[in-house]
Amino acid sequence: MPAPEPGGDAVAGRIVELLHERGAAELDHPGGTLLAHLVRVRERLARLGAGRDLQLAGLAHAVYGTDGFAVTLVDPDRRDVLRDVAGPAVEALVYRYGACDRSRTWPELAGRGQLHDRFDGTVETLSPAELRDFADLTIVNELDVVEHSAELAARFGAGLRTLFESWAEVASPAVTADARRVLA
Repeated sequence: MPAPEPGGDAVAGRIVELLHERGAAELDHPGGTLLAHLVRVRERLARLGAGRDLQLAGLAHAVYGTDGFAVTLVDPDRRDVLRDVAGPAVEALVYRYGACDRSRTWPELAGRGQLHDRFDGTVETLSPAELRDFADLTIVNELDVVEHSAELAARFGAGLRTLFESWAEVASPAVTADARRVLA
């Protein structure tokens, strides 16, 4: 059984256990393994001042797979698995992140505040707090990926810079500043 996360957070420890059980420590990802990436995303969110639930969502953000990472650790039809480990608020953030249809959501996210669900086809209008959390998690995830893959940075960096600049009004100032620094 893996040790609890730094800071003694029992929920984080349970999420790490679930990630280990589901093979995240064996899956290749820019910068090492998927588990290493997930831990880095959580740590970066913490450094940038994100709240506990968003940090924990950062640790689990890929369990349902994403529109850009097709590996599924937990079937989205079994949301109770993560909810029982992380709680309903964290699970809702993770589901939203994994469910996002990027091509339909990202371009007009700041203007419309709507998330298109790739799993069930619904459209959700996010509250300002939900929108900020979604934007922050998305930006931090992508920053970690481009920092650990020169190929992906060259391929997507300019587009991400433009996209994240368009999200500056909805993302937290610390995350926006970090994106500007990394994608400069």
